[in-house]
Amino acid sequence: MNIIALQAIASEGPSAADLAEIEQEWPLIAAELDLLDAQIAYINAGRAPSVLDRRRVRRAERRVLDVKHQLATTEDINGDEVA
Repeated sequence: MNIIALQAIASEGPSAADLAEIEQEWPLIAAELDLLDAQIAYINAGRAPSVLDRRRVRRAERRVLDVKHQLATTEDINGDEVA
């Protein structure tokens, strides 16, 4: 007996709506990846991270906030619900 519904098998992969949503959120994903890279570099600096290392983290954090703000205002303008 197969416990996987045939409908679930037929609908593998993201839908067009899912892909559109990912495309819309891609700037935030990229900004968060940059923040993660900066945080990793800061951690790997060991006992003596430089001022530049901390500045990179702060700039990446600020970019994430800016992109989140931009996405929130874009959704608000389009009439979508803002989370």
